[in-house]
Amino acid sequence: MTKDINKKEFLHNTGILITGGTGSFGKAFLAELLKRYPKIPRIVIYSRDELKQWEMQQIYPKEEYPQVRFFLGDIRDKDRFYMALHKIDIVVHAAALKQVPAAELNPFEFIKTNVIGAQNIIEACLNEKIRKVIALSTDKAAAPINLYGATKLCSDKLFIAANNLKKISEATFSVVRYGNVLGSRGSVIPFFMKKAKSGFIPITDKNMTRFNITLSEGVNMVLWTLENSMGGEIFVPKIPSYKIIDVAEAIAPSCKKEFIGIRPGEKIHEEMITSADSFYTYDLGNYYIIDSHSSNVLEKLKKNQIIFHKVPENFAYNSGSNSNFLNIEEIRQLIKKNLDPQFKPF
Repeated sequence: MTKDINKKEFLHNTGILITGGTGSFGKAFLAELLKRYPKIPRIVIYSRDELKQWEMQQIYPKEEYPQVRFFLGDIRDKDRFYMALHKIDIVVHAAALKQVPAAELNPFEFIKTNVIGAQNIIEACLNEKIRKVIALSTDKAAAPINLYGATKLCSDKLFIAANNLKKISEATFSVVRYGNVLGSRGSVIPFFMKKAKSGFIPITDKNMTRFNITLSEGVNMVLWTLENSMGGEIFVPKIPSYKIIDVAEAIAPSCKKEFIGIRPGEKIHEEMITSADSFYTYDLGNYYIIDSHSSNVLEKLKKNQIIFHKVPENFAYNSGSNSNFLNIEEIRQLIKKNLDPQFKPF
């Protein structure tokens, strides 16, 4: 199996492992991989959830999808993860503990998965000569105020710093950072849809905003990053924001709404690029790229003839000051298209 990634035959001759592969992203990513690259020889779904693996195996039986393998394991267990890297060239790291309130109550559990687990992946990929690693991040990692965001910021730093170890391996490590995935588990839209049945919608703050990305957009971004990443970058998509109060109105215009205040660890607006990042952030068109100081990303962009320009000094990418906002009807249409074709406002 070749370790070279040729764009013309991208992924057709490579093995890929997805951590957290039984989650929403992993399932959508697997479906898109099989659609785009039917010749891909090996895809390993690595996760600790036995039930979800069994459910995915019913969709992808071994007889029909011999290239898809299911590997039960936890990224906290480095030895087990080593075993899963057999015939793997690329790792997409999507496994994480993510719930903000749970992180505040169980901080070291999040550290063990999101930080120590990340380091386990890095060490294993360096030693096993993995070619490319893409780690999924979150807007909460930018100027974090909660434990979850702090663990993801630490994880981002670990993956970016791994590019300094070229004497050990030629592996490249990059990070993809994006905002709330539309309809993801625990997110505001399914929560509001459930609460609307009771005739009451609790809203944290009338000014609260969030970034929005659909699952398919997230999958396409990771595939683009696999093809174009050079190592040492944080990629950030240009995506719209929405007002939480507009989401409530889109879902349940007839329901009573009450402002209950923000929870510990929440922000009124999320950030994906802070003003402190502006000095080494570049605009690629559909994406921003945050350069690490030691990765020579600018030289690589020029070498690969990728068009880019520097963002203004003190530029910040904030969900509240975003130039692109979804209106109420656009939110409704996204729900119908991506979550429920039969959706009707309550």
